[in-house]
Amino acid sequence: MSEPRQPLPLGSLALIAAVVGVVALAFAYTAGWFSPERISPAKLVDAFTPPGAKPPLGHRRNHAKGICFTGTFEANGAGTELSRAEMFAHGSYPVLGRFNLATTDPNAADPTVRVRGLGIRITTPDGQQWRSAMIDAPFFVASTPQAFFQMLSLPPKDPDAMKAYAAAHPAFVAFGGWAKSAPWTASYAEERFNGLNAFIFTNSSGAEHAVRWSLVPEATPVSVAPAELAKRGPDFLEEDITQRVAKAPQRWTLVLIVANPGDQTADPSQAWPSDRRTVNAGTLVVQQIIPERNGPCRDINFDPTVLPSGIRTSNDPFPAARSAAYSVSFNRRTAEERDYPRTGGTP
Repeated sequence: MSEPRQPLPLGSLALIAAVVGVVALAFAYTAGWFSPERISPAKLVDAFTPPGAKPPLGHRRNHAKGICFTGTFEANGAGTELSRAEMFAHGSYPVLGRFNLATTDPNAADPTVRVRGLGIRITTPDGQQWRSAMIDAPFFVASTPQAFFQMLSLPPKDPDAMKAYAAAHPAFVAFGGWAKSAPWTASYAEERFNGLNAFIFTNSSGAEHAVRWSLVPEATPVSVAPAELAKRGPDFLEEDITQRVAKAPQRWTLVLIVANPGDQTADPSQAWPSDRRTVNAGTLVVQQIIPERNGPCRDINFDPTVLPSGIRTSNDPFPAARSAAYSVSFNRRTAEERDYPRTGGTP
């Protein structure tokens, strides 16, 4: 019999709350699950600006710090086994992407942000797109939208409420364990980025499979102590990836992870077992880094519901929720860009 899990101390719970608070917009729970008078995409976006503070005008409300890139997806043809989406056919397809940090502060110091993200858009010759937003965490902090909304609603200065929530939601505790124990790297190029939601892939024969995916780096990850990272400059991640790509393109393998029959597809807090079948579908090649201020990724949403023929959403409710929240954030920041000049940081 396994030993009972010990409750996390209050300090650890506070760390979890701080980490998930800045990644929350990417998985925001929105209209359709709660009545309009209780919750809406606009209210959720508002929640990421602390009381009494002003949002960073002209910037994303979360994942506010980032840097653009262009490159290609070099498909090897193996992905066609699972999906008829054109970008899995053998060939090269243009990619627009964005490395980013899960923070509401566009001027945040890189060593202070635990969660790192990657958004990509792959485009086919006929104009179809596959957009995906990934993070380096291997699973999400909440198992259901209801639990996620409860977490966002926790009183910020009520430790008893946080303890009670943690006791009732093991996903919250598991995410905190990852945040505290997972190794840090000193480069975006060394990160594995994970799509946490399940999607349904349909191949040319009509066969369907539930699939998640990861981008696995070609560069060998090197663990760096947080204390060492704290000594580095505030923009060391952007500086590092810019220097690496200037010397040579950086690569990640797109690994499609196929669910077994009966695997759940609605809970992003639960990783599938490591023995699930995988298909290496090709290589993401990052060829040019572009500062975000006037770069091509500045005014794009990496909306996970923008999908090509051959991929559709599953019963996981989070992609639709993210899409709605992204739309609100996008509309606000683009309107602000028209009315206010940007002052520092990367939009």
